[in-house]
Amino acid sequence: MKKKILIVDDEYNMRNLLKIYLKKDYHVTEVEDGGTALSLIYAENFDLVILDIMLPNLDGWKVCKEIRREKNVPILMLTARNELKDKIYGLEIGADDYLGKPFEPEELVARVKSLLRRSFINDNQQENVLVFGEQLLVIKTESRVVLVQGEKLDFTPKEYDVLYILAKQPHRLFTRDVLLDVVWGLRGIVDERTVDAHIKNIRVKIKKIIPTYNPIRTVWGLGYRFNPGHEEE
Repeated sequence: MKKKILIVDDEYNMRNLLKIYLKKDYHVTEVEDGGTALSLIYAENFDLVILDIMLPNLDGWKVCKEIRREKNVPILMLTARNELKDKIYGLEIGADDYLGKPFEPEELVARVKSLLRRSFINDNQQENVLVFGEQLLVIKTESRVVLVQGEKLDFTPKEYDVLYILAKQPHRLFTRDVLLDVVWGLRGIVDERTVDAHIKNIRVKIKKIIPTYNPIRTVWGLGYRFNPGHEEE
């Protein structure tokens, strides 16, 4: 799922230029004034805000302060005001980065990627997280949340347990008996086909997002092993 970026700038040409640079990799929303921006930010969850300072009615400084009262979304200040004191002030009131106009497209894209990467890391410092590929698959172990390319999937408690056990030791082969022991604690009571059914459900749910990705490989005659990449079985 594409990250959502909000562009706040009163100049149409600048908004359009930014959209051209970013729309390939991100879902971009653009507005021309601070009041509309705040209404959207209160109503939706954005992954990054690109915020101009010189805005009508409600300037970028005030918008930045208001955002910080409610949200921890990364803010990139984008403005023609390049004085050091303005940069320092912007950072002090909660901006995460500052880029002056005119700018090189490559630098803008690099700063956007850096802010989104830092935000992802900071969001997950509070809990243990298993990450595979370029955030292909993310398992948040304390909140028991599974993300596939940024999209949250709904797993039953046992489906989550099976996936987590396999992903925690991605190079280990697990027999059905071992999985029954670890997940159900009922080896010899619950049929081994229960394991097969849960693994099938996990595969189906993940393949709805990434049809080419099989997260759990079958080792015929032995059991199952986690697949951390895009390998097909």
